[in-house]
Amino acid sequence: MLKDYKKPFFILLNSFVLAACVSSAEVNQQSEHNYTQEINKMKVRGKIDYSSTTAKRIHSIFEKMVPYADRENHTNLPFKWQINVIKSDQLNAWAMPGGKMAFYTGLVDRLKLTNDEIATVMGHEMAHALKEHGKSQTNFGIVTNIAAQLTHVALSTTIGEEASGLAVGLVKDYALDKPYSRSAETEADEVGLMLMAKSGFNPQAAPGLWDKMKTASDHTGGVLATLSSTHPTDESRQENLRRLLPKAIELYKSSK
Repeated sequence: MLKDYKKPFFILLNSFVLAACVSSAEVNQQSEHNYTQEINKMKVRGKIDYSSTTAKRIHSIFEKMVPYADRENHTNLPFKWQINVIKSDQLNAWAMPGGKMAFYTGLVDRLKLTNDEIATVMGHEMAHALKEHGKSQTNFGIVTNIAAQLTHVALSTTIGEEASGLAVGLVKDYALDKPYSRSAETEADEVGLMLMAKSGFNPQAAPGLWDKMKTASDHTGGVLATLSSTHPTDESRQENLRRLLPKAIELYKSSK
């Protein structure tokens, strides 16, 4: 049964490879098309959360931050920001080129995130889109992560959550993620921190988020350990965020 799902995974992946070689407008258009297709599939499977308290909180924070994200858009292209909340225990969130986003309920519920912590993640993912990290071949891991997560949701309905996560994770980690750029993650942390502060969310919550991520990783036998070779460590992210806090706090105070 696993073989039957390989084809759509690589079709989705190949579409992003081709998109990376063309203009930003074409990348955004292709992203919107793929996003709509995959979200529609999730809707059919009942994977989209419309009404829970978690979903309402995520949408409220998203709507508050979008106007500020638009002000930080220097791509010369308007973004059609959109977010969907996915019912899943996974600790994940992502943004496609052009502002198409997803937030997983597990990230909020399992880590018991505050609104400021949700805004930290939201700002980080928005920054990926604003800085067009998904367009760069060297940062192709962002796109492969999205494709892998979408495929995992599809597979989990057939072969189970654990088995599908393992199958997709192995392909993604060893075949696709190694070129991922730590600099892109660091830039997203920094831009996202300032964005959340401008949007009226307390940036002092940002460093502590990585304590929660580290604790979750320890409790699950290293769920996040596969990111260690391609992402900054939790400790280095905290140190960098703390270094930027004085500037971010000033922006936060100015937003009040």
